[in-house]
Amino acid sequence: MSINYSERIPNNVNLAGDRTLQRALEHWQPRFLDWWQEMGPSDFAGHDVYLRTAVGVDVEGWASYGAVKMPDYRWGIFLADAIPDRRIGFGDMMGEPVWQQVPGEFRSQFRRLIVTQGDTEPASVEQQRLLGLTCPSLYDLRNLFQVNVEEGRHLWAMVYLLHAYFGRDGREEAEELLARHSGDEDKPRILGTFNEPIEDWLSFFCFTYFTDRDGKYQLKSLAESSFDPLARTCRFMLTEEAHHMFVGETGLSRVVRRTLELMKELGTDDPAAIRRAGGIDFPLLQRYLNFWFTSSLDLFGSEVSSNAATTFANGIKGRPDEALYEDHLCTESTLELAVPDDKGGVGTETVPMRNAMNEVARESYVKDCEMGLKRWNMIIKRAGHDLQLSLPSTRFGRNIGTWAGIPTDLQGNRMSAEDHAHKRPQWLPNEEDRAFVKSLMVRVTEPGKMAGWLAPPDRGINNMPVSYEYVRV
Repeated sequence: MSINYSERIPNNVNLAGDRTLQRALEHWQPRFLDWWQEMGPSDFAGHDVYLRTAVGVDVEGWASYGAVKMPDYRWGIFLADAIPDRRIGFGDMMGEPVWQQVPGEFRSQFRRLIVTQGDTEPASVEQQRLLGLTCPSLYDLRNLFQVNVEEGRHLWAMVYLLHAYFGRDGREEAEELLARHSGDEDKPRILGTFNEPIEDWLSFFCFTYFTDRDGKYQLKSLAESSFDPLARTCRFMLTEEAHHMFVGETGLSRVVRRTLELMKELGTDDPAAIRRAGGIDFPLLQRYLNFWFTSSLDLFGSEVSSNAATTFANGIKGRPDEALYEDHLCTESTLELAVPDDKGGVGTETVPMRNAMNEVARESYVKDCEMGLKRWNMIIKRAGHDLQLSLPSTRFGRNIGTWAGIPTDLQGNRMSAEDHAHKRPQWLPNEEDRAFVKSLMVRVTEPGKMAGWLAPPDRGINNMPVSYEYVRV
């Protein structure tokens, strides 16, 4: 298969001059396209979509817009510009030059991190593959597809690292990234959240708000890595990840605005009345927020982790925004953690900072998530209502870490398993909730028109009007 590497696979990694890498990617690309046809949004393969394509790392190259059929999208390979004389910024080798090749003693740790990150990218495409059939507008359909193709490009970014720096092991891992599938009983995706079904657009907006925000913090941590090609790859991926979180935040904002409009029209905040009018009531929205936020918390791993300590000490993975911290060695510092005590309450434990790196990242993530809640609550307050949306405690509903399997209420207070089982349906989406949300998922494809359960966006894409035909159906 002959490929024009500057055109078909835009890149800044000298792909045209690396014959070994060419052969590896020539072998892998047809399998990727087969996967996209089988597990991606295949019903829309023949449609022109107004997409942004990265053809370079500068502003002009990164934001290149135009109509393209998704199977013809140019999934490129890009590293952010190198930082001259970059030095290791944390851990035991702080101050030494960063690595351009993977040190042999850290090879397996790096490969595991890259595979885990790479596995999330195609997983989300698989989770979202049928959403286009119930799109609330062409604007939203286009945003879904933009997220999908960029997740595909992020997969290419990780596969490039595996092929270029990990030899046969890397090539085999790249093949496995296409062999696992979200929700598959025999070969599921590595992380549990990426096996959750996303069957409605409210879940999609929650996923892109909460779970893609976790992706932001994982990429920020890897962008600090002493392995410079990985750090540069993740820095560029972060520029695209911002759009995914934008889709989630603005999507949920539009749900809030539309519900407030219905409350004003109906003169009531009664959930049943709002549902009869085709809206998403706030208690229902709160349950969806609870579910996706809690699920995403587990992606950071255990609060106390020897693996986190090792990857920090060895310069493999840092803290998000490592430069903001004063202590980059963390050999003496500690962190106080809330832990379940033996009396059925909550105690504290002092943990060495290196072992608590997962929790440091999770705390930053939670603060970031709260910013959106503040904006939505301000919208609600300005509309004259006292109710507020909120995030549950990080102790609620956990399946990984210190609080895994410990029943608590939304505020993180311990409770009996029986009481928890009785009240859980009030806190998380139940079958009736999911069935109702699915009933709202009616496809709208007339340019400028919106489904009745969410408000229109404030503006279109790339200075285009909201009524533009973003997908030619």
